[in-house]
Amino acid sequence: MKNIPQISEAELEVMKILWELKKATSSEIVEKLLKTSEWKPKTIHTLITRLVSKEAIIAEKLDGKSYIYIPKVSDEEYKNYANKSFLQRVYNGSLNLMLSSFIKQQKLSKEDIEELKNILDKEIE
Repeated sequence: MKNIPQISEAELEVMKILWELKKATSSEIVEKLLKTSEWKPKTIHTLITRLVSKEAIIAEKLDGKSYIYIPKVSDEEYKNYANKSFLQRVYNGSLNLMLSSFIKQQKLSKEDIEELKNILDKEIE
């Protein structure tokens, strides 16, 4: 498995945009994030710089000062990493303990329970 860098919650918002767009300039990232956050453009540029430093994204020079940013870590890779990390940190790696805790804490409808059963049945096949 490839090495997945630690990505903060704020950096994750930048990653979500890059996963959606596949590649983007900093202006495109800033434009999208200004619609959903109260961050200043300078803050967003700092987040992009951090992600490049962490090697979560690649910066390819276009012309002059312009760069295009491309995710080096895919959405699926990050989710797999985050799931495993969460499971290990919170439930000592026990999927059974996590599911049991989740089911006890949530008010699941009969439809939710049936859907979970179907998912498990498909995994067994």
